[in-house]
Amino acid sequence: MNGYDHYEDIFPLFHHVSATRPRMSMMDRAGQFSPFAALTGHDEAIRETARYTDRRIEPDEELLWDLGSKLQILSEHLSDQPEVTFTYFRPDARKSGGSYLTLTGIVNRIDAYARQIRLQDGRRLSMDDVIGIEFEGEAVMAF
Repeated sequence: MNGYDHYEDIFPLFHHVSATRPRMSMMDRAGQFSPFAALTGHDEAIRETARYTDRRIEPDEELLWDLGSKLQILSEHLSDQPEVTFTYFRPDARKSGGSYLTLTGIVNRIDAYARQIRLQDGRRLSMDDVIGIEFEGEAVMAF
C-alpha cells in the first residue's frame, strides 16, 4: 500500500485550469507558504542602528590656524593648479555622526564669503568640514 491509496477517489476528477489567469510559477506558489514576517523592516532597522559612524572632531585653535595658513598659500598659488588632497567630514544623513573622507583634485576657487572650496571638476567642499589639507608634500592633519 502506497501513500496515495486514500486519494484514489479524486484522481479521476477534472482539474480546472483558468483560461484568463496565467499559471503561477512554482517559486510564487512556494512563496505562499513561507513564514510570515510580522516585523517587516525590523532587521534593517537593527543593522542601521549597529552601523558605525564617526564623531565629528572639533578643531582646536592651532589646527584652525594651520588650515587657514594652508588655504592662504593655496589661494596664492591657484594659477599653478596644484593637486590638493582634503580630509573632510561628511555628516550621515540617517543618524548622528558621519564619516571622514579624502578628496583629491585641482582647486579652481576659494570662496571665503561662501566658505567653500571649489574644484575644477565641479565638486565643492565646505571649509567648515575640512580638517586636513595636503599639497606639495605639506600636510596639516587633525589625527
